[in-house]
Amino acid sequence: MFLLQLYVFILAAFLGYQIIGRVPPLLHTPLMAATNAMSGISLVGSLVAAGGGHGRLASILGFLAVVAATTNVVGGFLITDRMLGMFRRDAKADAAADAAAAEERRRSAGRREEDAR
Repeated sequence: MFLLQLYVFILAAFLGYQIIGRVPPLLHTPLMAATNAMSGISLVGSLVAAGGGHGRLASILGFLAVVAATTNVVGGFLITDRMLGMFRRDAKADAAADAAAAEERRRSAGRREEDAR
């Protein structure tokens, strides 16, 4: 039984590495959001294991699972927020670009009036 579980674990690790390695950069943020959702589910499962009253060892392992899952969820949200921050526009840069565009429109309107005379 142990060898079967070890085989499934190794196969899952290899498959996960291959799948994640082939994800295009555009899909990393949605993938992180899905991973955070799955980590939240594992957090609920670890809470059940920690508080299930199945013995001292189960409670200790459940507590360690809660700590690991919580770290994973928080870290995932921080990384996702940082990745999304790379795509946010700077308000000052937007205001400067808008002012430059308005100035250009005013100049081109002035040139058209001079050409019409």
